[in-house]
Amino acid sequence: MTKKRPNIVYIMSDDHGYQAMSCYGSRINETPNLDRIANDGIRLNNCFCTNSICAPSRAVILSGKYSHHNGVKTLADRFDGRQQTFPKLLQASGYQTALIGKWHLGHGGDNDPTGFNYWNVVPGQGRYYNPEFIEMGEKRTVDGYVTTVTTDLCLNWLEERDQDKPFLLMCHYKAPHGPWQPDEKHAQLYDDLEIPEPVTFYDDYRNRGRAAGAALMRIDQDLPRNVPKYAAPEGLTATQAKKWSYQHFIKDYLRCVASIDENVGRLLDYLDAEGLTEDTIVVYTSDQGFYLGDHGWYDKRFMYEESLRMPFIMRYPREIAAGSDTDAFALNVDFAPTFLDYAGVDIPSDMQGSSIRQVVQRHVPDNWQTTVYYRYWMHMDKPHAVTSHYGVRTEKHKLIYYYGEALGCKGANDIPTPKEWELFDLEKDPNELNNVYARPEYAAVVNSLKAELSRLREQVKDYE
Repeated sequence: MTKKRPNIVYIMSDDHGYQAMSCYGSRINETPNLDRIANDGIRLNNCFCTNSICAPSRAVILSGKYSHHNGVKTLADRFDGRQQTFPKLLQASGYQTALIGKWHLGHGGDNDPTGFNYWNVVPGQGRYYNPEFIEMGEKRTVDGYVTTVTTDLCLNWLEERDQDKPFLLMCHYKAPHGPWQPDEKHAQLYDDLEIPEPVTFYDDYRNRGRAAGAALMRIDQDLPRNVPKYAAPEGLTATQAKKWSYQHFIKDYLRCVASIDENVGRLLDYLDAEGLTEDTIVVYTSDQGFYLGDHGWYDKRFMYEESLRMPFIMRYPREIAAGSDTDAFALNVDFAPTFLDYAGVDIPSDMQGSSIRQVVQRHVPDNWQTTVYYRYWMHMDKPHAVTSHYGVRTEKHKLIYYYGEALGCKGANDIPTPKEWELFDLEKDPNELNNVYARPEYAAVVNSLKAELSRLREQVKDYE
């Protein structure tokens, strides 16, 4: 008798930092329905993206290839749907496949979603209220709040699917991406609370390279300019104004997360009610991490931990022990091979990731990856002015090389961004506040990490 292949429900939000999930020990909110997935399955403590920006990360996840191989290195690039993806391979093997929600990889012709029996996506970033959707090429506006509407569409598709076939449902929430507009139900949530500030909220960037000080992502200076509703009232001191902007931003952000959590609960309840829980893999993740006031910032892009690290929780009762976690490294380039592995589909040799199936069963292979290669390609991009860089992360250290020339561009306080290195000792300095690259006692570490960085660049064939 052939073993039944699992259904796969892949739920991905946009810009949801792990710091805002109670299963990751959040100090600022509760996410009871996301916790259901972690409590019934596994939490990955070290899941990382390979390029912390929306469209490139999505392309990596679909293709199982790094940005320089799938063609989407920046937000300006469009995903060529003619290339191989894991939904295409699942579809060809007999899976029903659906993508609903945020796509963000271009529209029209070869940029439309491919490999899906059904797709219904928001154009670009999409709207929070009364969003427009493109359903199999046809545009229509749907009344309601985008997170709830996306869930409604997912539940409708689940109801109408062929129940004799396994399915892949990719539920992609727009939230909590800016401009952070909550639904009516959660609009007053946290009104009577003061949200704790991150421990690095008052970071002054003095003991870092110049790229951090040049970036335009500061809660007090840059957020009000890009999202005027977070501009503090006149008459406050600089510190008071920074606190005011943070409280108003973070509360709206967490209100958007609360709607996600509630709607994930609706999906989980459906699986329970239909008797699908045992046979269904459920994953919740985000396309990258996000700064929630960490280092005084919002947004992502840098290789610092809050941006690099992705939340990733996974439930599959047939194989994954409830309430487990792992410190083993995983990357978003590993997602595609993992889903193919579970479905019994051969993993193509040109996919650059590895299946984490054994990892989530707590049987980490002896040769499992212990280092991460990261590259951010968008040099001094508007409006955030982050310098292009690449680097390597190990269990104990992180080495970053800012290789982009300033080319006349300058960041905050008119600071240029030259080529430079940063090294962080993650054991002694987990908040990444002190660059120890030039310290003599770290010379051997620098040499070792530079050698590993060269090895990884060769391994992933990044020759640019």
